[in-house]
Amino acid sequence: MEKKKLKLSVTGTSKKTINSIEQAKSQSKNSVIIEKKAGKISRKQNFQKISKQNFNLRASANNIENKKPSLNKNFFGTDYEKRKLAEQRATKKFKNELTQKDNKDIKGKTGSKRRELKLTLTRALNEDEIGSRARSLASLRRAKLKENKDLNNIQNKSEVKPVKREINIPKVITIRELANRMAEQSSNIIKHLLGIGLTVTINHSIDEDTAEYLVKEFGHIPIKEQKADDIIENINETKIENLKSRPPIVTVMGHVDHGKTSVLDSLRKTNITDGEFGGITQHIGAYQISHQNNKITFIDTPGHAAFTAMRARGSKLTDVVILVVAADDGVKPQTIESIKHAKAAKVPIIVAINKCDLPEADPTKVKNQLLEYELISEEMSGDTLMVEISTKTKVNLDKLVDSVLLQAELLDLKTHYENNAKGIVLESKIDVGRGPIVNLIITSGSLNKGDYFVCGHKWGKVRAIVNDQGANIDTAVPSTPVEVLGINGAAKSGDDFVVLKNEKEAKLLSETRIQEAKEGKNPISLVSQEFAFKDNQIEELNIIIKSDVHGSSEAIKNAISLIKHDEVKPKIILSDIGMITETDVNLAKASKALLVAFNVKPTKEAKKLAEQEKILISNFNIIYEVIDFVKNKMSGLLTPNIEENIIGSAEVLEIFKVSKVGKVAGSKVTDGEIIQDSSARLIRDGTIVFDGKIGSIFREKNQAKQVTAGLECGITLKDFNDYQKNDIIEVYKSKTLERTVQ
Repeated sequence: MEKKKLKLSVTGTSKKTINSIEQAKSQSKNSVIIEKKAGKISRKQNFQKISKQNFNLRASANNIENKKPSLNKNFFGTDYEKRKLAEQRATKKFKNELTQKDNKDIKGKTGSKRRELKLTLTRALNEDEIGSRARSLASLRRAKLKENKDLNNIQNKSEVKPVKREINIPKVITIRELANRMAEQSSNIIKHLLGIGLTVTINHSIDEDTAEYLVKEFGHIPIKEQKADDIIENINETKIENLKSRPPIVTVMGHVDHGKTSVLDSLRKTNITDGEFGGITQHIGAYQISHQNNKITFIDTPGHAAFTAMRARGSKLTDVVILVVAADDGVKPQTIESIKHAKAAKVPIIVAINKCDLPEADPTKVKNQLLEYELISEEMSGDTLMVEISTKTKVNLDKLVDSVLLQAELLDLKTHYENNAKGIVLESKIDVGRGPIVNLIITSGSLNKGDYFVCGHKWGKVRAIVNDQGANIDTAVPSTPVEVLGINGAAKSGDDFVVLKNEKEAKLLSETRIQEAKEGKNPISLVSQEFAFKDNQIEELNIIIKSDVHGSSEAIKNAISLIKHDEVKPKIILSDIGMITETDVNLAKASKALLVAFNVKPTKEAKKLAEQEKILISNFNIIYEVIDFVKNKMSGLLTPNIEENIIGSAEVLEIFKVSKVGKVAGSKVTDGEIIQDSSARLIRDGTIVFDGKIGSIFREKNQAKQVTAGLECGITLKDFNDYQKNDIIEVYKSKTLERTVQ
């Protein structure tokens, strides 16, 4: 039987490790070396792991059993007991160490047990059996801190919920603006678009659908911005309940100087025409009268040809049109135009034949002329009311008012009185003391002080309401003409007037309209090659127009735009209302423009500056005077026509040299006559060599003033002496004709 080797190595301090190895070499292979320390054995003594080799114990076990009874006390001597005891202790301690290492708590007191076993050569060689080195306390602390940090992050993420925002999306928006509205990083949006195959930058513009897709992808709520028209439609959606009758709105139309304003004067018992320059209405005005407890609102429109837009606005707003025709003048161009406007607006027409008191008045002729335009009087079995009146003698004025009330009763005019007010702007102007003012007529609802409103692209808050009599009122009911103060700028004639709930809505609607107007502008057209390289470019006359009201400014602008010419054209660089300021003068100086003031005056500063810069401010009160002035200025830019009239011609036969005179062309007059100091040109082989004047004429060595055809003479030209035979001297007279713009 082979003897199995059993080796037990127990190591104490590191100082005695080498001695123990040397003693083990000197002893037999089955020997056990135990080093005993002097003094008390420490419990914290470190022992090396015992590695046992496999061996067969059956033979040794049988021997022990057989010899057991014969064993004496010497077999269990001191060495045997010590060896057995050391083996048991070492094995037990190593097992306890492994158990404690697996189950120990990190928060426990491990400071005193940083290393239970020292690293020895045997332990290093058997690292796979024994296990890896224990972690340090600092490493465990770092691991615990990291674990706690990860737990906190997970908790924070679970607690923080993503914020959903309502994002307003316009038609076109840049990546930067969209990122700002969503409170997201623009780089994330760009990455997302790159992921779907779109290459964009932060300044790239995207359309409404793409922006809506991105907003949804990032977890927000897209809201498409409403157009101004949609907002107005929502406001206009009113229930047809609690309707009340309102006064009719009547527009007075007709040809210039046919007595429209005089009719209103007679009805209102006032005198408006005295306040108008030239007795011609330059503005659109609205007034209200009471007749037998019934109110009627009248709109007076100008009859001048330039005020087509005003008449068109008046016909759209009105319920009934009174067409004033002079009995002595008949139907005129503006009369026909008024009829067309009224028919286009599908408004009933009442014909007032005025000036019937004049001897040359012929109402029957007027009625026959109106038949051409399908206006048939009741006398001729038609449906058009015609009243023969006279503003001077006040004949049939009551009958005219009764006709208006009858027509209004047939129309059954009703509207809301309690809703937010809506209206139409007639005029707008800037008053020096009161600021921008809007003249309008309320079409529905009631307007109160303090209401927020939108008027075209402008908005404001009602500070004051003034009626047609000049009195301040607190509330304006439908069909009432009023002046409203509190708008933030001058509105345009014909703009709608809408009252909103609060200032926020008013600002939003105003900004939306401004934005839509910018987006709707026509793109700049490129200059064509033909125009760019054209020598004779069209001259432009720059014009600046300042008027008292917007309607007059618009009428002047439209009238000037109708002036056409091939060589010169008017260009209005500014058309505004209000007084002439220093800015207007500086603009006129910079652009070399005409400065036209219509019913307005310059400020003191502007007048002083205009005198210093020698800028002429042209003041006018009647519109056709402005048109004539512009035409004259345009005519000054035209190149005048030069007419030439050939007087005579002479052929050079010989050249002579005369002392104190120089060369003289001996010539024969072939046609007409040669006159001294006349304009002449020298023609050689069909080419004009010189163009100047005749210096002197000699006839038989004597100086002459005139030589007729068939005679010979000597001719000298001023500043020219290079004569040759067969040259032709042609004498002519030129006449300059000024051109005008029609």
